Amino acid sequence: MSEPGSLVVGAILAVPAASAALLALLPDDRTSARLNISATFLTLVAALALFVERPSPGPYLIVDDLNIAFVVLNTFVGFTTSVFSGSYIAHELETGRLTPTYLRFYHAMYQTLMFAMNLALLSNNVGLMWVAVELATLTTVLMVGIYRTHAALEAAWKYFLLGSVGIALALFGTILVYLAARSVVGEGLDAMAWNVLVERAAAFDPALLNLSFVFLLLGYGTKVGLAPLHAWLPDAHAEGPTPISAVLSGLLLNVALFAVLRFKAVMSANSGALAPGPLMVSLGLLSVVFASFMLYRRHDIKRMFAYSSIEHMGIITFAFGMGGPLANFAGLLHMTLHSLTKSAIFFCVGHIAQVKGTQQMADIRGLTVSHPVLGWSLVLGVVAIVGLPPMGIFMSEFLIVTSTFAREPVLAVVLGLSLLVALGALLLRLNGLAFGEPLGSQQPATASFVPVFAHLGLVFAAGIWLPPALVTWFQHVASRLS
Repeated sequence: MSEPGSLVVGAILAVPAASAALLALLPDDRTSARLNISATFLTLVAALALFVERPSPGPYLIVDDLNIAFVVLNTFVGFTTSVFSGSYIAHELETGRLTPTYLRFYHAMYQTLMFAMNLALLSNNVGLMWVAVELATLTTVLMVGIYRTHAALEAAWKYFLLGSVGIALALFGTILVYLAARSVVGEGLDAMAWNVLVERAAAFDPALLNLSFVFLLLGYGTKVGLAPLHAWLPDAHAEGPTPISAVLSGLLLNVALFAVLRFKAVMSANSGALAPGPLMVSLGLLSVVFASFMLYRRHDIKRMFAYSSIEHMGIITFAFGMGGPLANFAGLLHMTLHSLTKSAIFFCVGHIAQVKGTQQMADIRGLTVSHPVLGWSLVLGVVAIVGLPPMGIFMSEFLIVTSTFAREPVLAVVLGLSLLVALGALLLRLNGLAFGEPLGSQQPATASFVPVFAHLGLVFAAGIWLPPALVTWFQHVASRLS
């Protein structure tokens, strides 16, 4: 490995790991929030340095065109969420929903989660990636239950049980991939390294690969939140701290999808193996259709946007399942814009729940009148997430639907109609939340809106103009995806 590149990768992992240990020992005061923000900022700087210095692959870690995109997005949203989290968690402490001890625990777990997600994205070893995803799962389980209410503990327990089933299926699929590789590569680390697996996959036993991918798609698909494996996700979003909802929707679902894409590349390199695309298209489209109709039945604002995350992860999975340069480009773009938009929406929702004292949409009305900045920020976020122009998600969804229509018109029609159903549900709910006579508490919102404006500003800019360098980079990454 080149020395500078190794140091950069080391910083991406070491900064959150060391910060988690330090935060667990710090006194119970605002110092922990400032350290949390500083640590995520340093991790973001280190991730950006990967554009300058990239180490060569090792037995455990790898930096390539695909995971740079995920790592940079992961660290950026992790940083902005930590900024939002500082004021949000301070309010929770003041109102007594969190004790000082749990505040310290929360910040330590936040950095542990960032470490686990970065490790999963940078892993060159299928076993190490599985361990990292499991660590991220267990960390979020603990954070979902941090309020210690009956509903929060029930949501955490449900997440733990379903997540454990998913990760067990993924482990079995990982073992099958190793068995398929061992007969060709031999025993040892090489039979678990991504770069070796993709290079030698053509000689693997197709039957073993087929069986492994079914287990891997079901296992990691549980983490992605694809229907019908999604049951943990709405409860986890509704009962956990809102910053964790932002991280779950904006980042952790992407990490699980990243694992699926890695294994998809191995499958595609073997001509005798099952084509992974149709399976991903089927689960993705099922998720979009299911979540679109379920949006009409939600009464909790966080739970509603959790179903929106299921819908959009289905869109992204569908795009990558269709494959090809254009669909892959659109999938990457949609994943990026969804992470920015959905986390911004959860920032708004967190502030709304605090100023109104409830998450029930029936008790929240007229936000643009009572809290103009908060209300109009939510309006912009919903306009973006439903894919209306000029926000960037309109462009990514347009590319996905049109590229599909050129190849599979029936699928494109089903996808397009589902998007319209979701649009109608969210705009219907938004009308009551944002407009009309104010209802509920009128206390002022004191939190910072900088993260919200930063995310929505980027999504708006992407709908108007994409920098040529970014387009070229995404096209390059898309061409490397099978």
